[in-house]
Amino acid sequence: MTDKRDLRIVFMGTPDFAVATLKALIDHNYNVVGVITAPDRPAGRGQKLRASAVKEFALAQNLNILQPTNLKAESFLEELKALEANLQIIVAFRMLPKVVWQMPEYGTFNLHASLLPQYRGAAPIHWAIINGETKTGVTTFFIDEKIDTGAVIKSETTEIGTSTTVGELHDTLMTIGSALVVKTVEQVENNTITTTIQPQTEDLKTAYKLNRDNCKIDWSLSIDTIYNKIRGLNPFPAAWCYLDNKEEKPLSVKIYGVEKVEEAHHFESGLLFNSKDELKVACKGGYIKILEIQLPGKRKMDVKSLLNGFEFLDTSKLL
Repeated sequence: MTDKRDLRIVFMGTPDFAVATLKALIDHNYNVVGVITAPDRPAGRGQKLRASAVKEFALAQNLNILQPTNLKAESFLEELKALEANLQIIVAFRMLPKVVWQMPEYGTFNLHASLLPQYRGAAPIHWAIINGETKTGVTTFFIDEKIDTGAVIKSETTEIGTSTTVGELHDTLMTIGSALVVKTVEQVENNTITTTIQPQTEDLKTAYKLNRDNCKIDWSLSIDTIYNKIRGLNPFPAAWCYLDNKEEKPLSVKIYGVEKVEEAHHFESGLLFNSKDELKVACKGGYIKILEIQLPGKRKMDVKSLLNGFEFLDTSKLL
């Protein structure tokens, strides 16, 4: 049996998703010699500087924190070298220059929230649901020059339920991802790593960065397409559309919780139907029943609360 390697780990990550992995490394008594995270950013109405979720956790653990604005800056590279790490672990950070990912002796590996090579890119959890996948997973892989293309170390698969939202799947993948990173580190520690080159396939699906345009609901599409899009963006960043209530201009509204009602009808897509406690939208193949909605300048609310104080016209439409 070979002697275990003495690991000195630098961890790089920013959001909540990354915190679970950093916590797992600490809980398993790994030597995390440094944490690299995004600079504090203005947030909220007061635009006060807010630390990343990873920074807040790292502070509570008394870990050494670096917050570079430029990953190629000489000052940062010198600080990074001074940590004398021999392994770097990346979870939900940003693209690294070669000079950074090539630095440690045992390499730099990344945790990605999909089953690579599918859903390379910025928003793999969202797009798996938006595209109606029934399974997804997490993958650890060594970083190379391109985005999410490096040699795969380990992966873990999980099911996606028919009503699973991106918030729920995010939390599931966060948990199984942190466990997968620990298993990967154990292999690095024991020098038992084996890797698999990602296959070159024609039918690759991409996890494009989300923006206002690709989060807008097109009510002319099928009921399944609309339903998957809304739950694939619930609760963040949220699917949206315009409400034409025959006012001066349509209101931009966000749609959160929904149910599918598959039922034949002859109504125009986007037409709204409301009763005392129900709001539904006609689309191809049935209706989307809205359970949670947010009007401009208001908090997210359940539809019953909305209907208590908001009046829809008989000709109201979602555009």
